Amino acid sequence: MNYLIQPKKYRSLQADEGSRAIMDKTIAFFENMGKVRLLDDYNKKIWYREFIDFIARERIFAKLLTPKKYAGGDPDCRWDTARNSEYSELLAFYGLGYWYCFQVTILGLGPIWMSPNEEAKKRAAKLLKGGAIFAFGLSERAHGADIYSTETTLTPKGDGTYTANGEKYYIGNGNEAEMVSTLGKVKDGTDDYTFFVTNYRHKAYELKKNVISHQEYVSNFALHDYPITDADILSRGSHAWDSALNTVNIGKFNIGPASIGLAEHCFYEAITHASNRILYGVKVTDMPHVRKNFMDAWLRLVAMKMYQRRSTDYFRNANAGDRRYLLYNPTSKMKVTLQSEDVVNLLWDVIAAKGFEKDTYFHMGAADMRGPSKLEGTVHVNVQLIRKFMKNYFFNPAEYAPVAPDFADHDDEFLFNQGPTKGLGAVQFHDYKPVFESFKDLPNVATFMRQSEIFKEMLEKAGPDKAQDMDPSWSLPLGEMFSIVVYGQLILEQAQFDKTDKDIINQIFDFMVRDFAHFALQIYGNHGSTDEQRAYCTKIMLIKAVADPEQYERVWRTYVAVLNGEYAMNE
Repeated sequence: MNYLIQPKKYRSLQADEGSRAIMDKTIAFFENMGKVRLLDDYNKKIWYREFIDFIARERIFAKLLTPKKYAGGDPDCRWDTARNSEYSELLAFYGLGYWYCFQVTILGLGPIWMSPNEEAKKRAAKLLKGGAIFAFGLSERAHGADIYSTETTLTPKGDGTYTANGEKYYIGNGNEAEMVSTLGKVKDGTDDYTFFVTNYRHKAYELKKNVISHQEYVSNFALHDYPITDADILSRGSHAWDSALNTVNIGKFNIGPASIGLAEHCFYEAITHASNRILYGVKVTDMPHVRKNFMDAWLRLVAMKMYQRRSTDYFRNANAGDRRYLLYNPTSKMKVTLQSEDVVNLLWDVIAAKGFEKDTYFHMGAADMRGPSKLEGTVHVNVQLIRKFMKNYFFNPAEYAPVAPDFADHDDEFLFNQGPTKGLGAVQFHDYKPVFESFKDLPNVATFMRQSEIFKEMLEKAGPDKAQDMDPSWSLPLGEMFSIVVYGQLILEQAQFDKTDKDIINQIFDFMVRDFAHFALQIYGNHGSTDEQRAYCTKIMLIKAVADPEQYERVWRTYVAVLNGEYAMNE
């Protein structure tokens, strides 16, 4: 069994023919384009006009991103996080730029589908059907995503209309977006936040430049007395504020799958290259350190995919009484993106100079891989967000009905009705321990359980004081350790559904035990740590993963070595 996606043997997770056709047509588009053209466009930074035309012709974004209510009866249309995640992984497999076009269209649509403005929603659906792309006009050059400091203004003219003025920065698709959901403040004495819609074609919309050197277009645009009517206003006041943050909640969940897709393509290139080289009279993949890198990279990839798949079920089944997705989402954003960087680093250490060659996908993937962890909140922001849930996760579990794998044909309507962005500390979670207990026969799961129990005891008896909480060099490794527990829990839940080979699970927890000890070492070495905290960290660090050479060899032979030559993109 190949746990990585293989486009030429693609099997969609979706049951319906319409969804499968979307995936198959997208694969055919890129394979017909070919690797030479794909890389040439990337190296020359050519805007992906043909891709835009393709998704317009096949109405792909319309099908993926139009809720049924606005679809005019098209049975293939829905907003389905499982399907969008699968598509994100597939697009990034061929290039992060193509995924980025999809990603910022999702962000641009967020405030629209959250809006009470029905006419704007109908307009968006019509434009999607016609092949439009969208943009999310939130960031500004001086403030980034600090929306407290937004300087863009909407000024009443006294006749029921407004003029918009301001400058936006880092706005993907801003060069061709038919609807740009733009954040500003109403200058009528209230200073209310507002989302309103602008269009790149308007003469009052000045497209200034692409702020990055890439085939993506990340725009800087300015509005000069841009005319706005009530028909263009999406939301105002607290609704606009909540729409900004809730849109980011939706968008950031697609970043993990993109990182996975990119890393998978890099893996295929790397293992095929290394498996067919003889150095110093030895096959490269027979070298112990090389095999170790490939094993670690493959196991991390499989773990990423399992975590992302299971967290999607919670995302799709979220409601006002079950907001567990608010932990699983930033964990995906932070953990999966960083794990992808680790995977590429492990592979690059093997293929070395080959990774720089311009006719490899790898050189493109390695250059772009650093991006996802910096989008929709940095790693630091997401770790600090994750930490808000730590107390209830460990010490105040709640009862929930089981959440089954969800590939049902329905809109994820709650995502557009998430409500106020507060009360995170009150969110509760189901007890994490039972799923670990069900796998305790695996030595490395049992070892990880010992580590996590010591960590929980440290939190209870020697937790961070206020100074440590405010010190990122202390609080970030603490948050990382917490995230590994969450990560492991959902991996094991997915393993139960997939009936994953226990050899694989035990080897995954081998690296998780090592990672957990790594972050304990960071806390131990921090100048602000107490002797009691260091004692707990020492206990964690001294717990070693349990080696099983025969099992390691089985996983290598059965799942990893066989990927030599398994996939190569059409030239």
